[in-house]
Amino acid sequence: MSLESVMQELAAMGSENAKRIFKNHGAQEPFFGVKVGDMKKIVKRVKKDHALSLALYDTGNGDAQYLAGLIADERKITKADLQRWVETASWYMVGEYTVAWVASESAFGWELALEWLESPQERIASVGWATLASLVSIKPDSALDLPALAALLDRVARDIAGSQNRVRYTMNGFVIAVGGAVSPLSARAMEVAQKIGKVSVDVGGTACKVPFAPEYIGKIVEMGRVGHKRKMARC
Repeated sequence: MSLESVMQELAAMGSENAKRIFKNHGAQEPFFGVKVGDMKKIVKRVKKDHALSLALYDTGNGDAQYLAGLIADERKITKADLQRWVETASWYMVGEYTVAWVASESAFGWELALEWLESPQERIASVGWATLASLVSIKPDSALDLPALAALLDRVARDIAGSQNRVRYTMNGFVIAVGGAVSPLSARAMEVAQKIGKVSVDVGGTACKVPFAPEYIGKIVEMGRVGHKRKMARC
């Protein structure tokens, strides 16, 4: 499919109601307001298309950027591509989902995540933590740097209260991800979760709630699914 035809299809899929909801969550123009379920109809036909994904992302349209992540080829995307993506993500849903997912599946996930979380820019630092959360959920424990992850858990416990708004959200998500997916560090993550307690995040004028990490990790433990890995970060 061509860039022009995909953009036309996205425009036709957009709705004012979805656009209003996305705006309430922080979406920035330009975007059409396309539901992810509808977007996946395009994904089913396109599957992976590296060139098209890059072209879609570079439009700056929020829906196109999200779709770009769903059809990106993690084997072909470069570190420079991902750096450009994180710097030009139109809003947090693109950065913390699209960019984080693709980065975690690429060869550069760990390296870039550690760089991004040091950024003074909230929108980039939050993607760093989100990338780590996705990465630990798909990589076998044997492929993870467990001492480094343990140090990052300690960092969350120390710094989360004074961190920026969206960074607090993705730090909390990182603790949950480690607690659920990394068996050797699950107990350590639960300790951190209990220490940080209820994390306060401004989610705008929405009804969204910040996951309570001890409860989430506890449910995974009760189900006997600690250490379960996903096949891919994207969903």
